[in-house]
Amino acid sequence: MTDDLNTGFRWRLAILALAMLAGLFLLAFRLHRLQVTQSRLFAGEQRRQSIRRVLLPAPRGRIFDRNGTCLADNRPSYCIAVYIEELRRPGRWAHTIDAVDREVDRLAARIGLPRQITRDDIEQHVRKRLPLPLLAWQGIDMRALARFSETLGQTPGFDIHVQAERFYPWGTLAAHVLGYVGRDRPVMTNEVFHYDIMGMRGRAGLEQTLDARLAGTPGGQLITVTVTGYKHSTTNRAAIAGEDVVLTLDMPLQQLLERLLAGRRAAGVVLDPRNGEVLAMTSQPAFDPNGMSPSIPRAAWNRLRGDRDLPLLNRAVSGTYPPGSIFKPVVALAGLVQGMPPETRYECTGAFELGRMRLRCWSHGHGEIAMREALEQSCNPYFCHLGVTLGLEPIRQMALQLGLGGRTGIEIGGEREGLVPSDAWKRRVQGDAWRSGDTANVSIGQGQLLVTPLQMAVYTAALANGGRVYRPRLVREPARPEDGFVRELALGRALETVRGGMLDVIQAPRGTGKRAAVPGLRFAGKTGTAEYGTPANRRKHTWMIAFAPFDDPRVALAILVEDGESGGLTVAPIVNQIMRHLFASDLPDADGPVAPPPPGPEDAA
Repeated sequence: MTDDLNTGFRWRLAILALAMLAGLFLLAFRLHRLQVTQSRLFAGEQRRQSIRRVLLPAPRGRIFDRNGTCLADNRPSYCIAVYIEELRRPGRWAHTIDAVDREVDRLAARIGLPRQITRDDIEQHVRKRLPLPLLAWQGIDMRALARFSETLGQTPGFDIHVQAERFYPWGTLAAHVLGYVGRDRPVMTNEVFHYDIMGMRGRAGLEQTLDARLAGTPGGQLITVTVTGYKHSTTNRAAIAGEDVVLTLDMPLQQLLERLLAGRRAAGVVLDPRNGEVLAMTSQPAFDPNGMSPSIPRAAWNRLRGDRDLPLLNRAVSGTYPPGSIFKPVVALAGLVQGMPPETRYECTGAFELGRMRLRCWSHGHGEIAMREALEQSCNPYFCHLGVTLGLEPIRQMALQLGLGGRTGIEIGGEREGLVPSDAWKRRVQGDAWRSGDTANVSIGQGQLLVTPLQMAVYTAALANGGRVYRPRLVREPARPEDGFVRELALGRALETVRGGMLDVIQAPRGTGKRAAVPGLRFAGKTGTAEYGTPANRRKHTWMIAFAPFDDPRVALAILVEDGESGGLTVAPIVNQIMRHLFASDLPDADGPVAPPPPGPEDAA
């Protein structure tokens, strides 16, 4: 019996030993799998959990004028950064947050700068962006930077941090064309990043529409962190700088145009009629884009938005106005293309009357007058008669073909279409049919007709170059003459007649634009004065369009001045100065400035 008990005990002991051996074998197998077979997998997971990817903005491309003058550049902006891993405290994060908050207070007192960050900012940074430096002060001046440099040995955890900011060396010059930038996250394609460093993003003007070219390709930074999230080491991948852009603008001309229009609510556009290049474009008053980048205080932004002179409005492309008499060449072309002989004469008695409608001429009466003289003298009754005889549709179609009533396609945003009205438009918007009186109004550039200064420059360029309509462009790229070409109008002898009338506007003794005349330079133009407002508060927008030289045009322009006296008195002298600047080398020497002609009744047109 004792032998049976011993045998049973040995069996149980053997089974227990086998179970223990099996357990040890399974444990060894599992350890081998974890440490050998899957070691690479877990090592990769560990690396992924201890590495943070940071997106770094690229240097932004610069903007130049056609002569190589820099219009938008980057410059260093000095900041004071807190490196929180150097100020960390054992225990809870709150201890570190409190420590950083106290050190920011101490440093603010030492260098005499008000705090730019709150305790909440510190807490958000610690919880969400711990491996990155926290910018405690941004955009500090050189005196504050010098004071901080003196304390560097006494302020562990703080250091100078440099970031790029956009800089516009010429201030307000071409502000509406260039636009401005703001701080924003860089755009990246397919990588996933834990953090990003704020870069620059275009917010208006060419900075916005060319942002993809200017922004470049962001770089990256790999930060290895400890288990508590503090930075351990970094590896960088360089960013690729943005593309430099060369514009069609000519800065000396741009400066002159802005100086001539300064202090007014005005806009001006100067084009090369041979290819549509914009040589100068301004809207006044303007703003300083340096004050908008990288951000603008809310109070300053509200002041700009609330300014009654609308400095943020780009009047050149977004302002819509009745054109007044600078629209008369459109009506003349429509009539001539329809077969009306240029010698056709209409009677001007000082007003055009249609039923109870009475549209006055600036003159007491021109008598019988033909087309070329009607353009020279800007005779309202002549064009009212012509327009009513033609009807709206030929005038409307000519205006549309010359680029009115639609966007030109220029590279900056915010462009308005203007309005070339129709019977369908009036029925839809005003609930009434189109009448002959409406056509008479449109024929002298009044009524519901609305244009932008840029549209009028494009239209003037087409009159200058023989009927070719170009898309205006601000970016100067390798281009063929036909690039930007939209359409060509077969105007033939009709355009010769209209151009002749516009030549007389400037060159003839009674031309309404004689104050623009420059001795030694033959060029053509047209003045315009468009009334608006209520009968009790009637006001005027004043215009002039021109192209030069007459026989081989190299410039075409449109100038608008809100609330002026007349095109002849207000705008023609401005055009005179522009032409003198542009063709100074072609003009005969003069002992001094030429006195303007004495005032005449034609100056009112």
